[in-house]
Amino acid sequence: MISKKKLIFNKMNKGLKSLSKREYPGRVIILGKDKSGEKDVVIYAITGRSPSSQARKLELENDGIWAKPTDEEVLKKGNRDLLVYPAMFFYRGIVISNGKQTIDIKASLGEGRDPAEILELALHNWDYEPDSPIFTPRISGCILPQKTPALSIIRRGPDGSSIKNIYKIPLEAGKGKMITTYAGENRDPLPSFSEEPVDLEIEEGKADAMAEAVYNALEPEQGKKDFRVAVACVFSSDVNSGKFEIYIINKHERMGK
Repeated sequence: MISKKKLIFNKMNKGLKSLSKREYPGRVIILGKDKSGEKDVVIYAITGRSPSSQARKLELENDGIWAKPTDEEVLKKGNRDLLVYPAMFFYRGIVISNGKQTIDIKASLGEGRDPAEILELALHNWDYEPDSPIFTPRISGCILPQKTPALSIIRRGPDGSSIKNIYKIPLEAGKGKMITTYAGENRDPLPSFSEEPVDLEIEEGKADAMAEAVYNALEPEQGKKDFRVAVACVFSSDVNSGKFEIYIINKHERMGK
């Protein structure tokens, strides 16, 4: 049964309904345009079930946003190699992913390459994550000035092979495309996201308001566990000059931990 609070939220933020209906999406990447069509919008969100996944934050550092630990001892109970990584790099545009493949995507940026080509080159040797029995998909994205953005997912096939999909996503003003690591059901084993990128609306005009909207969309229904970890939202002010409006929400800070 959907709570009254959740119903009210859906009416106010109908553009994010496709996100709010997923109890556990895992990691989330959204690429879009603001309502004016002049600014690129990039959003990364982390949700986590395990204590080690929850013991993280997103932090702005130099030319990127990193997933970092809030508690080193708790984080040690998980796989640090999969939990600590650069989620975004700002370089000629924005590259984004849920793992260390972000480094290879940045390294593959080159004159004349479009985002789909960059993702294909960068992810050639990457597979899904080795976190048996879940085998979390690797999701990635790239958005560059005057180029068609792209999203990618690498997930495990029934025979254990890596299924790699890259999607070119032409964007319209006030619209976005979303990809997540999991389908949204909170069960074991977690079902991987297997759809094409999902449509949603970019209803807010500033990074802070959009980050809040996504954070609220991930709020659990009454009586359910809160899987939220962090949300980072970036609006490009002028990608050619490297100026970005950035807002980060970390749950552990809001909880006073």
